[in-house]
Amino acid sequence: MSNIAPIIIGYGGNLTGRFQSPRAACGAALYSLASRGARVVKRSPWYESAPVPLSDQPWYINGVATISTKLLPDDLLDLLLDIEVSLGRERGKPNAARVVDLDVLAYGNKINNSAVRPPLLPHPRMHERAFTVLPLRDILPDWYHPQSQKSISQLAENLPSDQQTRIIADASGIYGTEWVT
Repeated sequence: MSNIAPIIIGYGGNLTGRFQSPRAACGAALYSLASRGARVVKRSPWYESAPVPLSDQPWYINGVATISTKLLPDDLLDLLLDIEVSLGRERGKPNAARVVDLDVLAYGNKINNSAVRPPLLPHPRMHERAFTVLPLRDILPDWYHPQSQKSISQLAENLPSDQQTRIIADASGIYGTEWVT
């Protein structure tokens, strides 16, 4: 295990909005992050995943990245929410389809269980979601969950069996997406 625990974000979407594809919207989100003081250090392969909970909406495109930033967790969350809005995210009912969704999954080894000062860290459902655990295992195979102390491999072994995911190929644009600057 590394001495310096990374800042990990998750991203995904299943609507195109003004973009060519959900993967392009995610590329625009990563580009936006990088242009606003949060350098993308490493990113996972792209995953296509069925909605959780299962519904008839389109499948999602998901990924995970480690980033470098001087922003504190609450400021990082504010930045992610601002980027979502700027890219066309409209909040409605929970688990609704969306152009882009950005989450702070872990901020180093910080643990925050207080809803008074978001974000909750590590993300409270990240260990239950194949679309976060599998991409995270791809880029950080030695990572441990700060709260449970389970390895990423243990988390992957304990995922619900009803979640459907598959790796998809990168596109040729920036961040392996159709997004081009």
